[in-house]
Amino acid sequence: MKKLSDYREIVGDKVISGIYRKARGIYGKRVLNINSTYMGGGVAEILNSLAPLLNDVGVDAGWRIIRGTEDLFNITKKFHNALQGDPINLTDIKKELYIQTNEDFSQYTHINHDCVIIHDPQPLPLISFYKKRQPWVWRCHIDLSRPNEELWDFFKGFILRYDMVIISNEKYKKKDLPIEQRIIAPVIDPLTPKNLDLSDKDISKDLKKFGVPTDKPFITQISRFDKWKDPLGVVEIFKLVKEEVDCRLVLCGSMASDDPEGIQIYEKVKEKAKSYTNNGDIILITSENNVLVNALQRRSAVVIQKSTKEGFGLTVTEALWKETPVIASNVGGIPLQIKNENNGFLFEPQDIEGFAKKAIEILNNPDLSKELGKRAKEYVRKKFLITRILSDYLDLISDMTGC
Repeated sequence: MKKLSDYREIVGDKVISGIYRKARGIYGKRVLNINSTYMGGGVAEILNSLAPLLNDVGVDAGWRIIRGTEDLFNITKKFHNALQGDPINLTDIKKELYIQTNEDFSQYTHINHDCVIIHDPQPLPLISFYKKRQPWVWRCHIDLSRPNEELWDFFKGFILRYDMVIISNEKYKKKDLPIEQRIIAPVIDPLTPKNLDLSDKDISKDLKKFGVPTDKPFITQISRFDKWKDPLGVVEIFKLVKEEVDCRLVLCGSMASDDPEGIQIYEKVKEKAKSYTNNGDIILITSENNVLVNALQRRSAVVIQKSTKEGFGLTVTEALWKETPVIASNVGGIPLQIKNENNGFLFEPQDIEGFAKKAIEILNNPDLSKELGKRAKEYVRKKFLITRILSDYLDLISDMTGC
C-alpha cells in the first residue's frame, strides 16, 4: 500500500508536511465512500489511491460498491446522459427500480461512520434509507451545466437531504440548489502503473504485446467508448490527418461494469473504421491494462480528447503529465487543465478541421511541443496530483465533522 511519504520527491516537503498537519485534528474519524464500480473510469481510479492515503495519515477511510443489476446500470447510464442534457423518458418503472436497488443495498450495508461521501447518481438515493446520524456529501463527477430539467428535479428530492455537494467546475454550480456547493477538481496519481515513468524498451514491449505497431507515428484517444467522448468524431479527424501524414489511430477504452452502452458505441466505431480502411491503421483496444495506457500516452505523437461533454477529463491530465502534445475540446473541465497554446491546444468539439490541422502540424514538427510539454507537466504537478485532493478531502472531513 502506498504511503504519503512515497510522494515526497514529486511534490516536496512543504506539501507533505502540510497534509500531515491537516490530518492531526481528524485522527480516527470514520469516513465511507460509496460508488458503483471498483474499476473503469476516473472515480474508481481516484478512490483506489485516495482511500489508502487517507488511512495512512490517520483517517479511518472505507470504500463500498453499490450492487446493481444490468437493468439498473442501463437506467443509470440514461440518467448520466440526461444529466448532461439528453432527453429521457423518466417512467415510474425506472424510478422504482433505481430507488428499490438502493433500498435493498441499505438493508445489508450498515453505516455508522462520521461522514459519508456518495459518488455520482447510482447510490444517490441511499440517504433516504438511513436514520441520519452524520453529515452526507454528494460528490458529482458529471457535467451539470445543462441537466435535463425533469431528471434534475427528481434528483433534487434526494440531494436536498445532503449537507454538501462537491462538483469539479464553477460552471456546474446550480442556482436552484440551496445547499453548499464546493469545487474539488479531480486528480491523477503519479505512482500508479498508469502514470509511472517507463523506459523506451518497456514502452516498445508493451505496445508490441497489444498489437500496436511503432513503424509510423500514431494519434491516440484514451476514453470509454461513450458517445460523449465522440470516438466517431476522432475517426473523422484521422481521415483528414491521414491525407497529409502517414500515421495510425489508436482508440483505447475500458468497458466499465456500470456502463452497458459501451459495447454499442464500440461496435459503431468498429464499423466506421472498417468502412474507412482495411490496412490496420485504425486500432481499437478494450483493455483495463494501465501499463498499456501509460505506454500509449507516452509514445503517441498526439493525444486527442474530442469530448462533447466532459466532467473533468483525467485522460487529459495523464497525457499532460507525460509531456505529450494534447489537442482537446474546449468543454467541461478540460479548459481548467489546458491553457491554449501554452501547455496544449483547445478547439470547439465541432471543429474537425481545427483538430486535424493542429495534429498535422505536430506530426510534421516533432520538436514543436517540447517546451509546451514541460509546462504541461509542471502545471499538473502543482494542481492535479493525488496529494492535492488528499489535502482537499482532509479539509472536507474536518469541516463536515466539526473538528
